[in-house]
Amino acid sequence: MSLGIIGKKLGMTQIYLEDGEALPVTVIQVAGNQVVQLKRKETDGYSAVQLGFNDKKESRVTKPLLGHFKKHGATPKYRLREFRMDEDKLPEPGTVFGPEVFPPGTLVDISGITMGKGFQGVVRRYRFHGQPATHGSMMHRRPGSIGCRSTPGLVFKNKKMPGRMGGDQRTIQNLEVVQSRAEDGVLVIKGSVPGATNSYLIIRPAIKLGAVAKKAKQKQAAAALAAAPKAKGKK
Repeated sequence: MSLGIIGKKLGMTQIYLEDGEALPVTVIQVAGNQVVQLKRKETDGYSAVQLGFNDKKESRVTKPLLGHFKKHGATPKYRLREFRMDEDKLPEPGTVFGPEVFPPGTLVDISGITMGKGFQGVVRRYRFHGQPATHGSMMHRRPGSIGCRSTPGLVFKNKKMPGRMGGDQRTIQNLEVVQSRAEDGVLVIKGSVPGATNSYLIIRPAIKLGAVAKKAKQKQAAAALAAAPKAKGKK
């Protein structure tokens, strides 16, 4: 496993490329990821690094957790996260990481909690088409029948019904780092990421690079085929 970092979503904007194309991007604050504790196989049974992110007042930290931070010489943090790593690659205690972990062009996987939508019906929650919208229907956005009285005589589990929507853990893979601004302490990611503004995110190196490489080869082959001169037909 490789080192990841914790970030806070600042919002979305757009940047312009050299050819004038407007690219939608997400800005994520990542400066200040501090190594709080190192886990080793001899003492903990596995090797990992524990990172802390976003400074917190000591008055807002419980005494056991405050003792944990002071024991390892770190300032109190709002978020703690472990990343499994090989023991020979563990960083030094107290090391602070930032945008330099992921230079421009790197592909990353970003995990977060999606925005909560509250209680929603089946049309918005599962994209049902809905029932007739004509006069007299009275079933416009309702789900309709969910079972039968005699057979099977029950409602099956996982039936798509109205309910709470959003607030789930989601991961988007193979997102490209467009800019890595060390002076601002932010990463600029192409596209959107899960979560609302000011929500916390976990950023890790992409694990499915094989699929990306395969897709790139297919694009190159298609471009070469389109650029090749076409043979004239014989009369």
